[in-house]
Amino acid sequence: MGHELTLDPSRRAMNYGHALRFGLRLPVDADCGPRQLVEVAGLAEQWGLDLLVIPAGTAGDDLEPSTVSSWIAGATVSLGLVAEVHSTNLHPAMLARAVASLDQLTEGRVELALQAGPAAAGSGAADSIAALGEVIAVVRELWNVLDRGLGRFTGRFYRLAGAQKAAPAHDVPIAVDGQSPDLLRLVGQQADEWSTGCCAAALTQGNRAVDEAARGAGRDPREIRRRVTIHGGLGERTGRFTGTAVDWVNDLLPLVVNHGVGTIVLNTDERDVAAGFASEVAPALRVAVDAALPRGWSSARVRRSAVLARRRPGIDYEGAPSGMAEVVEPGDLAYARLRSGYLRGGAPGIILRAATNEQVTQALAFARRHHGVALSRRSAGHGVSGRSTNDGGIVIDVSLMNAIELLDKRTRRVRIGPGARWAEVAAALEPYGWALSSGDYGGVGVGGLATAGGIGYLARGHGLTIDRLRAVEMVLADGSVVRAGDSENPALFWAVRGAGANFGIVTAFEFEVDDVGAVAFAQLTQDASDLERYLVEWGRVVEDSPRDLTSFVIVPPPRGGRPALAVSRTMVDSSDPETVRAMLEPLAAISPMYAQDIVITSYAAVMDNASDDAPVSLGEPVSRSGLLRHVTPQFAAAAARVIRGGAIGWFQLRSVGGAVADVPSDATAYAHRDANFSLVVMGAADEVVDKAWAQLSPFFDGLYISFESSLRPERIAEAWPPQTLSRLRELKTVYDPEGVFGDNFALTPSTNDPGGSNP
Repeated sequence: MGHELTLDPSRRAMNYGHALRFGLRLPVDADCGPRQLVEVAGLAEQWGLDLLVIPAGTAGDDLEPSTVSSWIAGATVSLGLVAEVHSTNLHPAMLARAVASLDQLTEGRVELALQAGPAAAGSGAADSIAALGEVIAVVRELWNVLDRGLGRFTGRFYRLAGAQKAAPAHDVPIAVDGQSPDLLRLVGQQADEWSTGCCAAALTQGNRAVDEAARGAGRDPREIRRRVTIHGGLGERTGRFTGTAVDWVNDLLPLVVNHGVGTIVLNTDERDVAAGFASEVAPALRVAVDAALPRGWSSARVRRSAVLARRRPGIDYEGAPSGMAEVVEPGDLAYARLRSGYLRGGAPGIILRAATNEQVTQALAFARRHHGVALSRRSAGHGVSGRSTNDGGIVIDVSLMNAIELLDKRTRRVRIGPGARWAEVAAALEPYGWALSSGDYGGVGVGGLATAGGIGYLARGHGLTIDRLRAVEMVLADGSVVRAGDSENPALFWAVRGAGANFGIVTAFEFEVDDVGAVAFAQLTQDASDLERYLVEWGRVVEDSPRDLTSFVIVPPPRGGRPALAVSRTMVDSSDPETVRAMLEPLAAISPMYAQDIVITSYAAVMDNASDDAPVSLGEPVSRSGLLRHVTPQFAAAAARVIRGGAIGWFQLRSVGGAVADVPSDATAYAHRDANFSLVVMGAADEVVDKAWAQLSPFFDGLYISFESSLRPERIAEAWPPQTLSRLRELKTVYDPEGVFGDNFALTPSTNDPGGSNP
């Protein structure tokens, strides 16, 4: 639709860079009951408005706005909800928890608007505004999960001696309404949005005061969005915001272009006016503003000063690729859930989240410009070894690349993104009667496991995860995207299966999965007082069992003089009760039973054992891995000494062998095919664990890289036999001669080691 621009050419455009938003204010009406509230909200969402303002005093003075927001949230899907609260109505700690909870439940749709208490209009106004500032400070402190620990605050009006923090789903904006000098100063210092009327003179004066206060507090004025609330009518032109949609656009355009308004809220109880505002005025105003302001005027993201203050040295934050799905800095709220892994804390300098091959390429190019800055890659964040995060470096996160797609039902061919988790994969395959052996924890990401090996609950019958891999798509060190399989780049495909982290970032895996119906899963807790005997017998039973049985056993260190326990988790690839009983009885007969839980279920149900909560790990556990041919009495005696010695907190043996050993040792980069068992231990300190590990290492022939946290050079030689290692180094020279991928068992290109003796 056309319009005539009525801007004052003598005024300089004031652009704070905030994309336009349009909202509706709920009527303050005692007769507006619960059904009417939901009805108005539904219409606002149906009309395509961005937000709904729930004012203090909705439906008279009986309803509290954050509670009304909760009521409306359950009846809407995408509508933003602005809870307008008097700062004295709720204790700020309660307010912070309520808003954070609602924001989590609505997946980031909530905003908070604060008004000073009644005294702001008369005597005691300064104290009222000071108290409002403390409310904002308390709320932000309880939302600040970037700094670990309890929330603490000491002020004139409020005090927190140690309160539990609660993160909202997104960085919830806090708006402040008012026009007094003290309030404007508070907005510039602490708020994310200034809410006011639509008087041009007041906007000019207020913007000047807010900007000055913001700069004085070390903030960029562009951090603060400007919101106006208007009244109007459609039909006859009787003044501002009346008449046709063209008239409205001419009235509103100067507010946006000359005064930097980013949010426009209509206050009306006339539904035809609200509908016209949403369907005619809003889209026309967007077009007019885009025509009046420079191209890309609202595309730049302005990070808050609090975010900038947490940036780490050595990283070109301003040069971060703009096309990423998400760029997360140490000051961003999302950083709290992305900084760490499942077992390990982390503090990277920047996290680049990629959802496409092109984004991975851009992220990699950014990382390559940062010589000497650590680079880590993450699929879904499990990372036992700790190499999916770092301290002060760059993380390329592909957890958003998590699609699971059926390619060919006849050949059971599926395509899986690296960010998918194995519980999700198992659930997607279950309806077809399929499964893919994949570790023992559903929270592990596909990317890390499927490039290292994959020792899972079906290993003895179906092999490693990589044994079912048929092709990959990956981004190489130079940024090129290639496909590798038996017929395309076969040498690279060989290397990916067991050493994939050295050669690129896999962005898609193609597997030929297995027919797997119902399975039996047994969790047995047994007496292991005679620990040496238990370990030997468990190993013997496993080796003597049919391949349909795969068993893992955990032996916790005995505490407080109590006898040792053995907790085994065993899968039998059968649903026949008699077959299952016959296979499990030899395990049950090893020693007296304290507890047992045996079910016939699906593989997906077994793998459904992971939490969806973000990891909040703090520690730096040390892990060691070894591959073992047999559980001999000599090994069992050494293991018993280590377990009883208290140096480790985790001891797990996994059975391998069977179908794993059917694959020739030179068929994949995972070469230790003759091992029947894989051991992982964990402890708190390298020197302590290494001293205990030295008692066990003579029994091993190789290690499994996913469970090894040490990066000492000799671990490289233990991970791959000499012939495999030599071939890998030659390929490293071809695909990553500069050593871009050096975060996970980094290989030295053969050109740097002609003799092949330096790991």
